[in-house]
Amino acid sequence: MNRVDFLRRAIDQGQGRTEADLVLKGGRFLDLVTGDLIASDIAICGDRIVGTFGSYRGRREVDVSGKVVVPGFIDTHFHVESSLMPPQEFERCVLPHGVTTGLCDPHEMANVLGTDAFRWFLASSETLAMDLRVQLSSCVPATDHLETSGARIGAADLLPFADHPKVIGLAEFMNFPGVLAGDPGALEKLAAFQGHLIDGHAPLLRGTALNGYIAAGIRTEHEATTPEEAMEKLSKGMTVLIREGSVSKDLHALAPILTERTAPFLAFCTDDRNPLDIAEEGHLDYVIRTAIALGAPPLAAYRTASWSAARAIGLHDRGLVAPGQRADLVVLDDLLECRVAQVFSAGRLVEDALFANRPAIQPIGRSSLRARRVTAADFAAPGSGPSTPVIGVMPGKIITLRHDLSLPYANGERRIDLDQDVIKVAVVERHGKTPPGERGIGVAFVKGFGLKRGAIASSVGHDSHNVTVVGADDADMAVAVNRLGEIEGGFVVVEGGQVLAEIALPVAGLMSLLPFDSIRAALVTLRAAARGLGVVLPEPFLQVAFLPLPVIPHLKITDKGLVDVDRFALIDP
Repeated sequence: MNRVDFLRRAIDQGQGRTEADLVLKGGRFLDLVTGDLIASDIAICGDRIVGTFGSYRGRREVDVSGKVVVPGFIDTHFHVESSLMPPQEFERCVLPHGVTTGLCDPHEMANVLGTDAFRWFLASSETLAMDLRVQLSSCVPATDHLETSGARIGAADLLPFADHPKVIGLAEFMNFPGVLAGDPGALEKLAAFQGHLIDGHAPLLRGTALNGYIAAGIRTEHEATTPEEAMEKLSKGMTVLIREGSVSKDLHALAPILTERTAPFLAFCTDDRNPLDIAEEGHLDYVIRTAIALGAPPLAAYRTASWSAARAIGLHDRGLVAPGQRADLVVLDDLLECRVAQVFSAGRLVEDALFANRPAIQPIGRSSLRARRVTAADFAAPGSGPSTPVIGVMPGKIITLRHDLSLPYANGERRIDLDQDVIKVAVVERHGKTPPGERGIGVAFVKGFGLKRGAIASSVGHDSHNVTVVGADDADMAVAVNRLGEIEGGFVVVEGGQVLAEIALPVAGLMSLLPFDSIRAALVTLRAAARGLGVVLPEPFLQVAFLPLPVIPHLKITDKGLVDVDRFALIDP
């Protein structure tokens, strides 16, 4: 059917002249303009809402009596890879939670495979029932000198993808020091994408420095962690994306700013949410119900999750239950608790049949883990004395602390100190780019895991995804790293030289080929194994994955409060 014929049908069905393709009958919908609950049928033609505020006849009718219909939810920033699932399995997991539109940044895979990651995600997006949009990764690598990545992407590499219909713009611009310093490479990318959505990433940036960052055309930002920081960014014209992921949890801190007045300038994002949390808590439905429980007006929460999000990312065909809008609808048993009963994506009921017969997208990035085999001796920590900076983990935050501690010291080496909850952390280069004669390993100390024995290793290590391992035993650290090489990447827990639990992530060392339920079961076993070693963090594997991230502030506790210091606490060379 051509577009003119479709419009003719839609006009007729909207006026009730002919039967609608689909009608949701007998319920109420939330009017995001007034906040009223409107008793009305909802008529749908194809993928579009065509009728509200009335009674309609349909070729297919679905009874939603006693329920409330709201617009589909929009996640404005996340990395599919951090769900550990490829896009098709990710969709099967989150679409039933009402997430009908998502804006993903393939940053993790791009750091391993370069622009092939864009092609793969764009090809995958064409097979999905949810509307998965792509932002092109702006900082690959995230920094020029602090880590080794598998690829480098410049402005010339990004431009061929700029006009793809699924591409929204430029993803989180993490190199804010480069922006403020006028780095030529950063400015070239920003100049190339003026007029597109450019997403920000500037934790703790305030004052005139924030002015300069915004002046570069950056319009959204998800790193605000306090109401004061968020309100300054809002007042300076940014849309603040309130983040509630598996590690970075900012909703409780930012809930006080979520009002009906501010909601048009806010959106929700998950950034990084793992399969266990999705299964046990939910996705954006969890964020909405939590926001309401924290005191946010329901109208503000639902606006933020849909209408405001759609405007922030430039999609003006969705976000309201209204004629002419895309028929992305969530049917709720309870508005305040955001209990999802049914979901319609572009007018299609979300059920198992919707996911059947999709063309398969072949995985890429197999055998991409090229870390050399290591021994216990590789994790020695030589130093000039017992005093050393130690990375401090903050549960629920990717921001870390710097502690200056004195550790056991013998034979020119610093050692772990379980009494101070200090163990080792190491990053092992995995892309096969270490120059001959160099170790390709950085060793440091970390505080806050609670781990008493063994080791935990991960091939997910933001942003360049080298192998990260934490441990109380050098030999177990070596076993864990070498096991990751054997299974093409993943998560591993080791004690006494034995692998206690693992999951293979062979797609670029980031994603599993297992179905969601199997991934969930493996993560349950991994968490239990980590707790058995003494780990006290609720999500230790993503916390490990964020430890090497160079673009997040490293804070020191002083008598004047928290002071931003250099990100890394590396051992003396």
